[in-house]
Parts: sequence; C-alpha cells; structure tokens
Amino acid sequence: MSTAPYLYSLYQQLLDQSLVMLRLASEGQWDELIACEMDYVSAVQKLAELTQKTEPSTVTQEQLRPVLRAILENETAVKRLLQARMDELAKLVGQSTIQKSVLTTYGKQGGHILVPQETEIRDTPTN
Repeated sequence: MSTAPYLYSLYQQLLDQSLVMLRLASEGQWDELIACEMDYVSAVQKLAELTQKTEPSTVTQEQLRPVLRAILENETAVKRLLQARMDELAKLVGQSTIQKSVLTTYGKQGGHILVPQETEIRDTPTN
C-alpha cells in the first residue's frame, strides 16, 4: 500500500492550517492563533511519525516540495508578525515600567507638593 496519497493529504492539511495561522496573525487575532497552533503542531507530529515509519519515495518528495516550500514561507511570515507583536508588547511593558517607577517615586513624597523657594532680594544700604 502506498502512503503517498495520505501523506499528500496531510501536507495539504498542514498548508491549509498554516494559511489560517497567517491570516489570524495578520488580523492580530492572537488568542485564536495560539489555539490554531496546537492543531498545527499535532499535524506536524503526525507527519513526522509517518515519515519515520515509511520514508517517502523520491517522486513523492518532489511532488511535496512546493507544498512544503509554501508551508515554510507561511511559517516565516507568521514568525515575522509574531516578532513584531512581541516588540510592540515589550515597548508597552517598558513604558508601563517607567510609568510605575515615576508614580512610585512621586508617591513616596506623601502628597507633598514641592514648590521652589523664592529668593529674597535684599536691598543693601548704599552709603
């Protein structure tokens, strides 16, 4: 029995899932992306198990090459979008940390308002 049709079907499912993940990342639907990622990882594990049991023929590998290339391109695009999101979140966390530090510093003054003291100009008698 040839596993090529089943293998091709699994690769096609993986490609479809990678397209969904790319769409979700592009739309900023991060929670949905994470949920979808679990199915994706499961599909990758299935493929790994199948190819370990039965190595695909050279012809099958050649037929799967464009599908695999598209999957890898989608993964790269998703990773790029995730990195941009992580950079954005890091910036927000940094701003929050600075704001907290400022609030903590000024909060230690116990509500006292600091006003610069006026310097008194004294007339010195001129003789």
